[in-house]
Amino acid sequence: MQVTHETDADKWRWIMRTGWKGLCPRCGKGNMFKSWLKVTDRCETCGLDYRFAAPDDGPAFFSLCFFALPPIAFLVWLQAVYEPSVWVHLVTSVPLMLLFCLLPLRPIKGWLVASQYVNRSQEAGTGKLWDNLHGRQSTSEHNSNFDD
Repeated sequence: MQVTHETDADKWRWIMRTGWKGLCPRCGKGNMFKSWLKVTDRCETCGLDYRFAAPDDGPAFFSLCFFALPPIAFLVWLQAVYEPSVWVHLVTSVPLMLLFCLLPLRPIKGWLVASQYVNRSQEAGTGKLWDNLHGRQSTSEHNSNFDD
């Protein structure tokens, strides 16, 4: 099943729906992940090959920049104003930072993988290289690495 996107708003909604829920960006039904952060090799529903997925350090970057900054600001304020002992930080800071840094990783990774698929993202000029690496015959200069 091929999903088409009429407008940029449709693309955005599809990326958010499938990515944040960890669903296949092609069919919207299969699971994108085989474990917490490990992207599956293939969609069990439509057979999408996830070799194109390369979110790299993006999930950690977005998690730290957008989700971890508010608790960091709170914890710095807590330390500056009250100067609590180490045990207070062990009880508050460590769980708070784990919660805000680790929990958002999976939805963010799903969002990035879905964005890569919907927007056909790949590095410029790497089509032939990917074909060679994966043992595929290159049929044209603009060969896509997506299984459509």
